Amino acid sequence: MSYMALYRKFRPTEFGDVKGQEHIVTTLKNQIKADRIGHAYLFCGTRGTGKTTIAKIFAKAVNCERPVDGNPCGECAACRSIAAGTSMNVIEIDAASNNGVDNIREIRDEVAYSPTEGRYKVYIIDEVHMLSIGAFNALLKTLEEPPSYVIFILATTEAHKIPVTILSRCQRYDFRRISAETITARLEELTKAEGVAAEDKALRYIAKAADGSMRDALSLLDQCIAFYLNEELTYDHVLDVLGAVDTEVYSGLLRQTLKQDLVGVMERIEELVLQGRELGQFVTDFTWYLRNLLLLKSSDHMEDVLDVSTENLQQLREEAQLIETDTLMRYIRIFSELGGQIRYATQKRVLVEVAFIKLCKPAMEANPDGLLDRIRALEKQMEEGLPAVPMSTPAYEAAAPDKKQEAALVAPKALPEDVQNVVENWYNVVNRLHPLLRTYLKDARLKALGDNRLGILAATSTGEDFLKEPAHLEEIRAVIQKGTGKEMELVIASVESDPNTEIGTIDMEQLIHMEIEIEE
Repeated sequence: MSYMALYRKFRPTEFGDVKGQEHIVTTLKNQIKADRIGHAYLFCGTRGTGKTTIAKIFAKAVNCERPVDGNPCGECAACRSIAAGTSMNVIEIDAASNNGVDNIREIRDEVAYSPTEGRYKVYIIDEVHMLSIGAFNALLKTLEEPPSYVIFILATTEAHKIPVTILSRCQRYDFRRISAETITARLEELTKAEGVAAEDKALRYIAKAADGSMRDALSLLDQCIAFYLNEELTYDHVLDVLGAVDTEVYSGLLRQTLKQDLVGVMERIEELVLQGRELGQFVTDFTWYLRNLLLLKSSDHMEDVLDVSTENLQQLREEAQLIETDTLMRYIRIFSELGGQIRYATQKRVLVEVAFIKLCKPAMEANPDGLLDRIRALEKQMEEGLPAVPMSTPAYEAAAPDKKQEAALVAPKALPEDVQNVVENWYNVVNRLHPLLRTYLKDARLKALGDNRLGILAATSTGEDFLKEPAHLEEIRAVIQKGTGKEMELVIASVESDPNTEIGTIDMEQLIHMEIEIEE
């Protein structure tokens, strides 16, 4: 006998075998036991959740000669013929390929004839949302007032596409996604029945990858067993077959991203590509990894919600302390957008690399939620004495020029726009000076005094005296000259002894806000 796929071999034959849809199974069994069977049902839900399976079990149960507690007996002639697909009372129609008006008119003509055996004729129309408008209109009258021996079961994954006139004539049942725990338990039963040794961790990952679909889970399990035939199915084997990535890779990528180690991130992506990992699945799993971190940061009692092993939970807790909540939400936003783009992209690797560049370099992104990360990066650079904002003019040197070179070079006098440029990049100038000078200049105020003069007002008279010392004044002037190539006259005073009170000081905070708004 030819091999039969697991999802066909272990398809439930009675209501008790159906997993994860107890709310629907209980209702249908009660209707059968009380003989309160409706004439039209609408089964809605994602793929692989049991819509067609329950429809077939229901068709057997209503025609069974000896039902047991609402379940088909499986032994009578009606049950055997329906299970074999030879019954004339159960008609399955694929609306994806039979979606025209003529197909529905055939059904309308057929329902006039009573069943040759059994009590009911059951029409199971799969993917009913694919019917044309004309076909829906042709079905409408029959669906509203069918003969007493006809039952319609409409199955669809997209209920929003079905006309309201059809919806109002059906009993609607929404099929839920099956939980990973339920799928894992079912996979354990089937592997034991098949005599296949499998790790619990491997089955949990297959259940998670199935995304709530029991059929997908069985297909993935079938694929993994076939690849490692007569071997124990381990977690690493499942990762190899499905092209997935271990959580250690996500952890390493996140830590490198937080350190802004762009080279290390690119090398790790290169490894994933060379290993043949599927980048679309990688993006989905990494987004899920970030989601787990966000849940841990949101509450101290999320361990039961997270679908992770105990050994990974401690690592997640450590990483949750390394990243701010707003940064984590920005990461999730970027990867959620990437998940929608990468599905149909031809250059998936490029999109993934661009996403990580955005994470590592928040200044490259114009979205408002990246502003906090950009400010943190600026604060870190200023603490380390590095340039915080790139200047339009050549970068300032940290040290004053050599005395001989200075004597050989005669710089032209600065223009008012040169003074304005220094004012706008004042924090860059300060960051290149001696730490003690930075202390006195941190609270200083500036004045553009016209021509080539720049006024510096120290906060105190002590600061004024310190800045007026020839060595200190020369260092400030040399750094400015090296950056602009222009000679600028510096006028040092204090707030109390300001000789140019008629000229207002420049509001540095307002200047920074203006720059940020323009950049965004």
